Amino acid sequence: MRISILATIFSGLSLSALAQTAPSITDAPAPSTRFTSATAGLPPGPVRPGLRSLAADDEKRGKLTILPIPVIFYQAETGYGYGLGGLLSGRFGADTATRPSNVRAQYWQTQKKQSLLQLVHTVFTPGEAYYLNGEISLYDTRLFYYGKGNNTTNDQESQLNYKLFIVNQRVQKQVAHKLFAGLLYRFTNVYSFDFSDRGRDNSFLTDGRVSERERQATRTSGLGPALTLDTRDNASTTFTGDYVDATVLFAGSGLGSDFNFTRFQLDARHFMPLGSNRTILALQYVGQFHTGNVPFRELAGIGANLGGTLYNNANLLRGIYEQRYRDRQMMMAQAELRQKLFWRIDGAVFGGVGQVANGLNDFGFTGLKGAAGAGIRFNFLTRDRVNLRLDYAAGSGSSAGIYFAIGEAF
Repeated sequence: MRISILATIFSGLSLSALAQTAPSITDAPAPSTRFTSATAGLPPGPVRPGLRSLAADDEKRGKLTILPIPVIFYQAETGYGYGLGGLLSGRFGADTATRPSNVRAQYWQTQKKQSLLQLVHTVFTPGEAYYLNGEISLYDTRLFYYGKGNNTTNDQESQLNYKLFIVNQRVQKQVAHKLFAGLLYRFTNVYSFDFSDRGRDNSFLTDGRVSERERQATRTSGLGPALTLDTRDNASTTFTGDYVDATVLFAGSGLGSDFNFTRFQLDARHFMPLGSNRTILALQYVGQFHTGNVPFRELAGIGANLGGTLYNNANLLRGIYEQRYRDRQMMMAQAELRQKLFWRIDGAVFGGVGQVANGLNDFGFTGLKGAAGAGIRFNFLTRDRVNLRLDYAAGSGSSAGIYFAIGEAF
Protein backbone atom coordinates (compact mmCIF):
# COMPACT_ATOMS: atom_id res chain seq x y z
CA MET A 1 0.00 0.00 0.00
CA ARG A 2 1.34 3.42 -0.91
CA ILE A 3 0.15 6.03 1.58
CA SER A 4 1.02 9.60 2.51
CA ILE A 5 3.27 10.27 5.51
CA LEU A 6 0.59 12.47 7.08
CA ALA A 7 -1.97 9.67 6.86
CA THR A 8 0.50 7.24 8.40
CA ILE A 9 1.24 9.47 11.37
CA PHE A 10 -2.44 10.19 11.95
CA SER A 11 -3.40 6.52 11.85
CA GLY A 12 -0.49 5.51 14.06
CA LEU A 13 -1.33 8.04 16.75
CA SER A 14 -5.00 7.07 16.62
CA LEU A 15 -4.27 3.38 17.02
CA SER A 16 -1.82 4.01 19.83
CA ALA A 17 -4.36 6.00 21.78
CA LEU A 18 -7.11 3.46 21.17
CA ALA A 19 -4.88 0.61 22.28
CA GLN A 20 -4.41 2.19 25.69
CA THR A 21 -8.16 2.62 26.32
CA ALA A 22 -9.71 -0.24 24.36
CA PRO A 23 -12.65 -1.97 26.10
CA SER A 24 -12.58 -5.72 26.79
CA ILE A 25 -15.32 -8.30 27.06
CA THR A 26 -15.37 -11.42 29.16
CA ASP A 27 -17.36 -13.73 26.88
CA ALA A 28 -15.94 -15.46 23.83
CA PRO A 29 -17.64 -14.13 20.98
CA ALA A 30 -9.86 -9.77 9.46
CA PRO A 31 -5.01 -6.44 -0.95
CA SER A 32 -6.42 -7.75 -1.36
CA THR A 33 -4.98 -5.46 -1.68
CA ARG A 34 -5.13 -2.57 0.71
CA PHE A 35 -5.03 -2.12 4.52
CA THR A 36 -4.05 -5.24 6.45
CA SER A 37 -4.37 -6.00 10.15
CA ALA A 38 -2.85 -8.64 12.39
CA THR A 39 -3.27 -12.35 12.09
CA ALA A 40 -3.91 -14.42 15.19
CA GLY A 41 -1.13 -14.52 17.76
CA LEU A 42 0.23 -17.46 19.69
CA PRO A 43 0.69 -17.31 23.45
CA PRO A 44 3.23 -14.63 24.38
CA GLY A 45 6.69 -16.02 25.02
CA PRO A 46 9.25 -14.27 27.22
CA VAL A 47 8.75 -10.53 27.04
CA ARG A 48 11.75 -8.80 25.50
CA PRO A 49 13.72 -6.53 27.82
CA GLY A 50 12.37 -3.01 27.80
CA LEU A 51 8.75 -3.99 27.10
CA ARG A 52 6.15 -3.78 29.84
CA SER A 53 3.93 -6.87 29.92
CA LEU A 54 0.22 -6.20 30.31
CA ALA A 55 -0.74 -9.87 30.21
CA ALA A 56 -1.80 -10.11 33.85
CA ASP A 57 -3.89 -6.93 33.68
CA ASP A 58 -5.52 -7.99 30.42
CA GLU A 59 -6.43 -11.38 31.86
CA LYS A 60 -8.21 -9.63 34.73
CA ARG A 61 -10.08 -7.32 32.34
CA GLY A 62 -11.22 -10.11 30.04
CA LYS A 63 -10.23 -12.77 27.54
CA LEU A 64 -10.97 -10.76 24.39
CA THR A 65 -10.02 -7.23 23.40
CA ILE A 66 -11.84 -5.12 20.81
CA LEU A 67 -10.01 -2.29 19.04
CA PRO A 68 -11.50 0.12 16.48
CA ILE A 69 -9.04 0.89 13.67
CA PRO A 70 -9.18 4.01 11.44
CA VAL A 71 -8.20 3.33 7.83
CA ILE A 72 -6.49 6.14 5.90
CA PHE A 73 -4.27 5.66 2.83
CA TYR A 74 -3.27 7.00 -0.56
CA GLN A 75 -2.60 5.09 -3.79
CA ALA A 76 -1.89 6.45 -7.24
CA GLU A 77 -4.66 4.41 -8.86
CA THR A 78 -7.35 5.21 -6.27
CA GLY A 79 -6.51 8.56 -4.66
CA TYR A 80 -7.16 8.93 -0.94
CA GLY A 81 -9.04 6.21 0.88
CA TYR A 82 -10.74 6.24 4.25
CA GLY A 83 -12.81 3.92 6.39
CA LEU A 84 -13.06 2.03 9.65
CA GLY A 85 -12.02 -1.39 10.85
CA GLY A 86 -12.20 -3.45 13.99
CA LEU A 87 -9.84 -5.98 15.58
CA LEU A 88 -11.00 -8.66 18.00
CA SER A 89 -8.09 -10.47 19.66
CA GLY A 90 -7.89 -12.91 22.52
CA ARG A 91 -8.02 -16.50 23.70
CA PHE A 92 -11.06 -18.77 23.73
CA GLY A 93 -11.44 -20.50 27.07
CA ALA A 94 -9.23 -20.41 30.15
CA ASP A 95 -6.55 -22.78 28.84
CA THR A 96 -3.43 -20.64 28.38
CA ALA A 97 -1.92 -23.32 26.12
CA THR A 98 -4.54 -22.42 23.50
CA ARG A 99 -3.22 -19.72 21.20
CA PRO A 100 -5.10 -16.41 20.93
CA SER A 101 -7.59 -16.02 18.11
CA ASN A 102 -8.08 -13.00 15.90
CA VAL A 103 -10.99 -11.58 13.91
CA ARG A 104 -10.78 -8.36 11.91
CA ALA A 105 -13.32 -6.50 9.84
CA GLN A 106 -12.92 -3.40 7.72
CA TYR A 107 -14.71 -1.16 5.25
CA TRP A 108 -13.13 1.61 3.18
CA GLN A 109 -13.85 3.65 0.08
CA THR A 110 -11.73 5.96 -2.07
CA GLN A 111 -11.96 9.25 -3.91
CA LYS A 112 -12.33 7.34 -7.19
CA LYS A 113 -15.19 5.21 -5.88
CA GLN A 114 -13.33 1.99 -5.07
CA SER A 115 -14.32 0.11 -1.92
CA LEU A 116 -13.65 -2.96 0.21
CA LEU A 117 -15.80 -4.84 2.71
CA GLN A 118 -13.83 -7.63 4.40
CA LEU A 119 -13.94 -10.12 7.27
CA VAL A 120 -10.80 -12.15 8.06
CA HIS A 121 -10.47 -14.63 10.92
CA THR A 122 -7.90 -16.94 12.49
CA VAL A 123 -9.45 -19.04 15.25
CA PHE A 124 -8.03 -21.72 17.55
CA THR A 125 -10.81 -23.62 19.34
CA PRO A 126 -10.29 -24.64 23.00
CA GLY A 127 -7.39 -27.03 23.36
CA GLU A 128 -6.48 -26.21 19.75
CA ALA A 129 -8.59 -29.14 18.62
CA TYR A 130 -9.36 -27.19 15.43
CA TYR A 131 -7.75 -24.37 13.48
CA LEU A 132 -10.11 -22.17 11.41
CA ASN A 133 -8.73 -19.57 9.03
CA GLY A 134 -10.22 -17.59 6.17
CA GLU A 135 -11.71 -14.48 4.66
CA ILE A 136 -14.83 -13.14 2.99
CA SER A 137 -14.07 -10.06 0.87
CA LEU A 138 -15.98 -7.87 -1.58
CA TYR A 139 -13.82 -5.50 -3.66
CA ASP A 140 -14.75 -2.77 -6.08
CA THR A 141 -11.16 -2.28 -7.14
CA ARG A 142 -8.80 -0.49 -9.54
CA LEU A 143 -5.51 -2.14 -10.42
CA PHE A 144 -2.50 -1.28 -12.58
CA TYR A 145 -2.04 -4.23 -14.94
CA TYR A 146 1.34 -4.89 -16.61
CA GLY A 147 0.67 -8.15 -18.42
CA LYS A 148 1.79 -11.71 -17.77
CA GLY A 149 5.41 -12.72 -17.42
CA ASN A 150 8.64 -11.90 -15.65
CA ASN A 151 9.86 -9.31 -18.18
CA THR A 152 6.92 -6.91 -18.49
CA THR A 153 7.80 -3.20 -18.73
CA ASN A 154 6.28 -0.08 -17.22
CA ASP A 155 5.22 1.00 -20.72
CA GLN A 156 2.64 -1.79 -20.55
CA GLU A 157 0.92 -0.26 -17.51
CA SER A 158 -2.85 -0.15 -17.96
CA GLN A 159 -5.74 0.60 -15.69
CA LEU A 160 -8.11 -2.25 -14.91
CA ASN A 161 -11.35 -1.89 -12.95
CA TYR A 162 -13.47 -4.79 -11.76
CA LYS A 163 -15.47 -6.14 -8.85
CA LEU A 164 -14.24 -9.19 -6.98
CA PHE A 165 -15.89 -11.45 -4.41
CA ILE A 166 -13.67 -13.91 -2.51
CA VAL A 167 -14.47 -16.71 -0.07
CA ASN A 168 -11.30 -18.43 1.15
CA GLN A 169 -11.75 -20.80 4.09
CA ARG A 170 -9.87 -23.65 5.70
CA VAL A 171 -10.78 -26.06 8.51
CA GLN A 172 -7.99 -28.13 10.05
CA LYS A 173 -7.86 -30.55 12.95
CA GLN A 174 -4.80 -31.03 15.17
CA VAL A 175 -3.56 -34.54 14.38
CA ALA A 176 -0.26 -34.35 16.28
CA HIS A 177 1.51 -31.78 18.43
CA LYS A 178 1.37 -28.46 16.49
CA LEU A 179 0.44 -30.33 13.28
CA PHE A 180 -2.92 -29.56 11.64
CA ALA A 181 -4.57 -31.33 8.70
CA GLY A 182 -7.78 -30.49 6.90
CA LEU A 183 -9.40 -28.94 3.86
CA LEU A 184 -9.12 -25.62 2.02
CA TYR A 185 -11.90 -24.12 -0.13
CA ARG A 186 -11.52 -21.07 -2.38
CA PHE A 187 -14.17 -19.29 -4.46
CA THR A 188 -13.69 -16.14 -6.55
CA ASN A 189 -16.11 -14.20 -8.72
CA VAL A 190 -14.68 -11.45 -10.99
CA TYR A 191 -17.23 -9.25 -12.77
CA SER A 192 -18.13 -5.73 -13.97
CA PHE A 193 -14.92 -5.17 -15.94
CA ASP A 194 -14.05 -1.66 -17.11
CA PHE A 195 -11.15 -1.46 -19.59
CA SER A 196 -11.15 2.33 -20.21
CA ASP A 197 -7.62 3.63 -19.73
CA ARG A 198 -7.06 7.34 -20.20
CA GLY A 199 -7.35 7.14 -23.99
CA ARG A 200 -4.51 4.60 -24.41
CA ASP A 201 -4.59 1.03 -25.64
CA ASN A 202 -5.16 -1.21 -22.65
CA SER A 203 -2.58 -4.00 -22.45
CA PHE A 204 -5.17 -6.25 -20.82
CA LEU A 205 -7.02 -6.22 -24.16
CA THR A 206 -3.91 -6.61 -26.33
CA ASP A 207 -1.95 -9.14 -24.22
CA GLY A 208 -1.66 -12.27 -26.35
CA ARG A 209 -1.48 -14.44 -23.23
CA VAL A 210 -4.89 -13.29 -22.00
CA SER A 211 -7.77 -15.25 -23.52
CA GLU A 212 -11.08 -13.68 -24.48
CA ARG A 213 -12.74 -15.77 -21.77
CA GLU A 214 -10.57 -14.15 -19.09
CA ARG A 215 -11.87 -10.72 -20.12
CA GLN A 216 -15.39 -11.75 -19.16
CA ALA A 217 -17.04 -12.33 -15.81
CA THR A 218 -15.56 -15.54 -14.40
CA ARG A 219 -15.81 -17.76 -11.37
CA THR A 220 -13.29 -20.14 -9.87
CA SER A 221 -14.09 -22.74 -7.25
CA GLY A 222 -11.57 -25.13 -5.76
CA LEU A 223 -11.14 -27.58 -2.91
CA GLY A 224 -8.10 -29.43 -1.59
CA PRO A 225 -6.03 -30.66 1.35
CA ALA A 226 -4.07 -28.42 3.71
CA LEU A 227 -1.28 -29.50 6.09
CA THR A 228 0.30 -27.06 8.56
CA LEU A 229 3.14 -27.46 11.06
CA ASP A 230 3.26 -24.43 13.36
CA THR A 231 5.77 -24.27 16.24
CA ARG A 232 5.98 -20.45 16.43
CA ASP A 233 5.88 -18.97 19.92
CA ASN A 234 3.62 -16.20 18.59
CA ALA A 235 2.08 -15.97 15.13
CA SER A 236 1.71 -12.19 15.12
CA THR A 237 5.26 -11.25 16.13
CA THR A 238 7.39 -14.38 16.28
CA PHE A 239 10.63 -14.68 18.26
CA THR A 240 11.30 -18.38 17.64
CA GLY A 241 9.84 -21.35 15.81
CA ASP A 242 8.84 -22.61 12.39
CA TYR A 243 5.79 -22.45 10.15
CA VAL A 244 5.41 -24.84 7.21
CA ASP A 245 2.14 -24.80 5.27
CA ALA A 246 1.48 -27.02 2.24
CA THR A 247 -1.75 -26.94 0.23
CA VAL A 248 -3.15 -28.33 -3.02
CA LEU A 249 -6.22 -26.73 -4.63
CA PHE A 250 -8.24 -28.52 -7.34
CA ALA A 251 -10.50 -26.10 -9.25
CA GLY A 252 -12.93 -27.57 -11.77
CA SER A 253 -16.35 -27.47 -13.36
CA GLY A 254 -17.61 -30.08 -10.92
CA LEU A 255 -17.26 -27.45 -8.18
CA GLY A 256 -18.79 -24.66 -10.27
CA SER A 257 -15.53 -23.23 -11.66
CA ASP A 258 -15.26 -21.71 -15.15
CA PHE A 259 -11.60 -22.78 -15.28
CA ASN A 260 -9.96 -26.13 -14.55
CA PHE A 261 -6.57 -25.91 -12.85
CA THR A 262 -4.54 -27.25 -9.93
CA ARG A 263 -2.50 -25.11 -7.54
CA PHE A 264 0.38 -26.37 -5.38
CA GLN A 265 1.65 -23.99 -2.70
CA LEU A 266 4.37 -24.19 -0.06
CA ASP A 267 4.95 -21.48 2.57
CA ALA A 268 7.94 -22.10 4.88
CA ARG A 269 9.10 -19.67 7.60
CA HIS A 270 11.86 -19.85 10.23
CA PHE A 271 12.41 -17.50 13.16
CA MET A 272 15.41 -17.39 15.47
CA PRO A 273 16.87 -15.01 18.08
CA LEU A 274 20.40 -13.82 17.44
CA GLY A 275 21.86 -13.87 20.92
CA SER A 276 18.68 -12.73 22.67
CA ASN A 277 15.06 -11.84 21.98
CA ARG A 278 16.20 -8.27 21.29
CA THR A 279 17.34 -9.31 17.80
CA ILE A 280 15.25 -11.67 15.66
CA LEU A 281 16.02 -13.08 12.21
CA ALA A 282 12.91 -14.00 10.19
CA LEU A 283 13.13 -16.01 6.96
CA GLN A 284 10.42 -17.00 4.47
CA TYR A 285 10.14 -18.99 1.25
CA VAL A 286 6.93 -19.16 -0.82
CA GLY A 287 6.43 -21.25 -3.94
CA GLN A 288 3.19 -21.41 -5.93
CA PHE A 289 2.85 -23.62 -8.98
CA HIS A 290 -0.02 -24.27 -11.39
CA THR A 291 -1.14 -26.79 -13.97
CA GLY A 292 -4.18 -26.41 -16.23
CA ASN A 293 -5.99 -23.28 -17.42
CA VAL A 294 -5.44 -20.49 -14.87
CA PRO A 295 -7.28 -17.14 -15.25
CA PHE A 296 -5.22 -13.96 -14.82
CA ARG A 297 -6.66 -13.09 -11.39
CA GLU A 298 -5.60 -16.47 -9.93
CA LEU A 299 -2.06 -16.50 -11.33
CA ALA A 300 0.88 -16.56 -8.93
CA GLY A 301 2.34 -13.12 -8.32
CA ILE A 302 4.94 -11.13 -6.40
CA GLY A 303 4.40 -7.69 -4.94
CA ALA A 304 3.46 -6.27 -1.56
CA ASN A 305 0.10 -6.40 0.14
CA LEU A 306 -1.47 -9.24 -1.76
CA GLY A 307 -3.59 -9.39 1.37
CA GLY A 308 -6.22 -11.82 2.54
CA THR A 309 -5.46 -15.47 3.18
CA LEU A 310 -4.20 -16.62 -0.25
CA TYR A 311 -0.60 -16.19 0.97
CA ASN A 312 -1.44 -16.70 4.66
CA ASN A 313 -1.65 -12.93 5.25
CA ALA A 314 1.99 -12.46 4.20
CA ASN A 315 3.36 -9.49 2.25
CA LEU A 316 5.57 -10.77 -0.56
CA LEU A 317 8.44 -8.41 -1.44
CA ARG A 318 7.45 -5.02 -0.08
CA GLY A 319 8.67 -2.38 -2.53
CA ILE A 320 7.18 -4.10 -5.59
CA TYR A 321 3.67 -3.09 -6.64
CA GLU A 322 0.94 -5.63 -5.97
CA GLN A 323 1.25 -8.48 -8.49
CA ARG A 324 3.49 -6.28 -10.64
CA TYR A 325 4.79 -9.59 -11.99
CA ARG A 326 2.38 -12.50 -12.44
CA ASP A 327 2.53 -15.87 -14.20
CA ARG A 328 1.73 -19.55 -13.79
CA GLN A 329 4.68 -20.30 -11.46
CA MET A 330 6.31 -18.25 -8.71
CA MET A 331 9.13 -18.58 -6.17
CA MET A 332 10.13 -15.99 -3.60
CA ALA A 333 12.46 -15.73 -0.59
CA GLN A 334 12.77 -12.88 1.87
CA ALA A 335 14.52 -12.10 5.16
CA GLU A 336 13.91 -9.55 7.87
CA LEU A 337 16.08 -8.53 10.81
CA ARG A 338 13.99 -7.19 13.70
CA GLN A 339 15.69 -5.22 16.49
CA LYS A 340 14.34 -4.10 19.85
CA LEU A 341 15.14 -0.38 20.26
CA PHE A 342 13.47 1.15 23.33
CA TRP A 343 10.15 1.18 25.18
CA ARG A 344 7.63 -0.33 22.71
CA ILE A 345 9.57 0.71 19.63
CA ASP A 346 11.33 -1.81 17.36
CA GLY A 347 13.19 -1.39 14.07
CA ALA A 348 13.51 -3.67 11.06
CA VAL A 349 15.46 -4.01 7.82
CA PHE A 350 14.35 -6.44 5.14
CA GLY A 351 14.97 -7.63 1.61
CA GLY A 352 14.15 -10.41 -0.77
CA VAL A 353 14.16 -11.75 -4.30
CA GLY A 354 11.56 -13.49 -6.40
CA GLN A 355 10.61 -14.54 -9.88
CA VAL A 356 7.57 -15.62 -11.89
CA ALA A 357 7.69 -17.95 -14.89
CA ASN A 358 5.43 -19.68 -17.38
CA GLY A 359 7.08 -23.07 -16.84
CA LEU A 360 9.39 -24.54 -14.23
CA ASN A 361 12.26 -24.64 -16.74
CA ASP A 362 12.00 -20.86 -17.22
CA PHE A 363 13.36 -19.97 -13.78
CA GLY A 364 16.89 -18.54 -13.70
CA PHE A 365 19.12 -16.29 -11.64
CA THR A 366 19.24 -13.64 -14.38
CA GLY A 367 15.51 -13.00 -14.04
CA LEU A 368 15.35 -12.38 -10.29
CA LYS A 369 13.41 -9.34 -9.08
CA GLY A 370 14.50 -7.69 -5.83
CA ALA A 371 13.05 -5.47 -3.12
CA ALA A 372 14.39 -4.02 0.14
CA GLY A 373 13.53 -1.51 2.82
CA ALA A 374 13.40 -0.59 6.48
CA GLY A 375 10.75 0.28 9.02
CA ILE A 376 9.68 0.85 12.59
CA ARG A 377 7.26 -1.05 14.83
CA PHE A 378 5.07 0.04 17.74
CA ASN A 379 3.85 -2.71 20.07
CA PHE A 380 0.33 -1.46 20.78
CA LEU A 381 -1.24 -4.69 22.11
CA THR A 382 1.32 -6.30 24.39
CA ARG A 383 -0.81 -9.19 25.60
CA ASP A 384 -1.03 -10.74 22.14
CA ARG A 385 2.22 -9.14 20.89
CA VAL A 386 0.55 -7.20 18.07
CA ASN A 387 2.58 -4.47 16.34
CA LEU A 388 1.74 -1.41 14.32
CA ARG A 389 4.06 -1.54 11.28
CA LEU A 390 5.41 1.29 9.12
CA ASP A 391 7.81 0.38 6.28
CA TYR A 392 9.55 2.23 3.46
CA ALA A 393 10.64 0.01 0.55
CA ALA A 394 11.64 0.01 -3.11
CA GLY A 395 11.77 -2.79 -5.65
CA SER A 396 12.09 -3.85 -9.26
CA GLY A 397 9.72 -2.18 -11.71
CA SER A 398 8.03 -0.07 -9.04
CA SER A 399 8.28 3.29 -7.34
CA ALA A 400 9.38 3.42 -3.71
CA GLY A 401 6.47 3.43 -1.30
CA ILE A 402 5.36 3.54 2.32
CA TYR A 403 3.52 0.54 3.74
CA PHE A 404 1.32 0.77 6.84
CA ALA A 405 -0.35 -2.24 8.47
CA ILE A 406 -1.18 -4.05 11.67
CA GLY A 407 1.05 -7.06 12.31
CA GLU A 408 4.35 -8.17 10.85
CA ALA A 409 4.71 -8.80 7.11
CA PHE A 410 5.19 -12.54 7.78
